[in-house]
Amino acid sequence: MRPASPAISDTVAAIGLAIGGALGLAGTFVESAPLRETLWTIDGVALVLATALLTMKYQRQGNDCVAAGFLTFLAGESLLLSGNAAGLEASVPSYVGGISLWAAALVMVSAPKTFALWMRLTAVVAAVLFVVSVGLILWGAALLPTSAPLPAAGYPFLVLTFIGWIWTLLKPGR
Repeated sequence: MRPASPAISDTVAAIGLAIGGALGLAGTFVESAPLRETLWTIDGVALVLATALLTMKYQRQGNDCVAAGFLTFLAGESLLLSGNAAGLEASVPSYVGGISLWAAALVMVSAPKTFALWMRLTAVVAAVLFVVSVGLILWGAALLPTSAPLPAAGYPFLVLTFIGWIWTLLKPGR
């Protein structure tokens, strides 16, 4: 008996996570503002589509906390998308709202034991780094979405989490 292949919606969600992770991270290191904004816009749309599909998947499975987490991530990513064309400095308010929702979403998705421990840990590390970044910005630090070490240190942990989610979606016999 052959292992079941992933549903088309799981494959599309995995592709969206992969595009979002790759282009989001790439956009952080690009000097050209128009190229960065383009990469982040494509990244954002891919992540909104992926997390919409993941919301539906986990809601159908009755896993409300994980479904709500993906829905919250979708809301955060939508806020980030709204600021892309404004440029780095002007996008900070929507960025703070977006990564605040990312942090909440990552905790919600990771609270149940739905995903492997390593994925849950990378998500929580990313969430903590994003919350610290939000706090710093709210208290007057002049941080941009591309600032290092924060908030940029959170992005690799977010992408590792995406890799885990992709692996979960595509692994045979799940």
